[in-house]
Formats: sequence, structure tokens, C-alpha cells
Amino acid sequence: TLTGSLWLKTTEVTQGEWEALMGNNPSSKSPGCDECPVETVSWWDAVSYCNALSDAEGLEACYALDGCTGVVGGGCPAGESYCFGDYACTSVAFAGLDCNGYRLPTEAEWEYAARAGTTEATYNGDIDEANCSEVSPVVEPIAWYKENSGSTTHAVAQKEANPWGLYDMLGNVREWAWDRNGAYDSGASENPTGPSSGSNRARR
Repeated sequence: TLTGSLWLKTTEVTQGEWEALMGNNPSSKSPGCDECPVETVSWWDAVSYCNALSDAEGLEACYALDGCTGVVGGGCPAGESYCFGDYACTSVAFAGLDCNGYRLPTEAEWEYAARAGTTEATYNGDIDEANCSEVSPVVEPIAWYKENSGSTTHAVAQKEANPWGLYDMLGNVREWAWDRNGAYDSGASENPTGPSSGSNRARR
């Protein structure tokens, strides 16, 4: 159960938006595509971007970071095609779900927003095994994925939005959530924020 309201960006953060704010572009899939989603960003990069955007708009910073090294959005070392960059911090303190600045959604918030009131496997209907090995009439209209993407990213908002007007909630690139990876609670929960410990963060 989510008890508060929230706003979610209607598209993934684009390379153009990232570069305008952060001054670099770590993307390796479709470099120079201003309307393509930024990628090759670590979770630490993502929360730092949130803070920078909050600062640019005069809002509260939702994260207090400590012990940070490397360059935000520094990308992969030369010759390495898959990584999350070299920027990392030793700790983060979160101002909480009521922070009035920009933040990552919790995994529960992300799931709620992605489903947009639907209950099937995707917001365009259920899928079966055949939908995973060929172009799917269910998935193709709403997502870039293995069978239709050409193994690269694409400009945001080219596929159909979900019922709440959010694009690319499935496919194109994975999106960071606030939560650490871990098992879900077995019972009902209110405004869950994930496990209290663990080094890996959830990507959806």
C-alpha cells in the first residue's frame, strides 16, 4: 500500500538532459543520440543526478552522500563496453519519501507506476513462452527488447505509453530504484523501501 502521492518523469532521462545538467555523456549504446536514454550510469550516478536536478530547480536534495570518489557519469574505462562507471560513495542518507526534491522511486512505487492499474504480465496484456523468442504482438507495441531493438537503445517515447502516460516502463534500458536487492516481506506492507542492508540496488 502506498499512502502518499508522487510524480514520475514520463520518459527515461535522455542523453541530452544528462549532458545539459552534468556536462558529460557516459552512454555507450547510442552515443550522441540526444533523445535516447542515458545509460552506463551507476546507482551512485543516478542519485547524484537527482541531487543536481534538485539543486538546479531550488529544491531539497533528497540524498546526502559521503566518501565519494571518481567522476559522476564517468562511464566505462577505455576498452570496457559494459560497466556502471567508476563513481561510488561509501554511504548515503535518504531524506525520506516526503522529500520535495528529485529522487529515485522505490521498487514498490516503480511497480505501481509501471502497471498503471493493470494486473496482467504487461500493461498491454499477458505474454506466453512464444512471446520471448520472436516479435511479440503484446510486447512489440510498448517496448524495445531483444527481438525488435537491434541490440541498441532507441529514442524515448517511440512506443505506446502505459495507461498513465508513462513511456518505456518496459524495455529500452533498465531503470534504477532506491531499494537494495533482497527478498520481499511475506505480508502486507505500507510504503516499503526495501531491505535495510546489502550492496546491490534494484534495477527494473
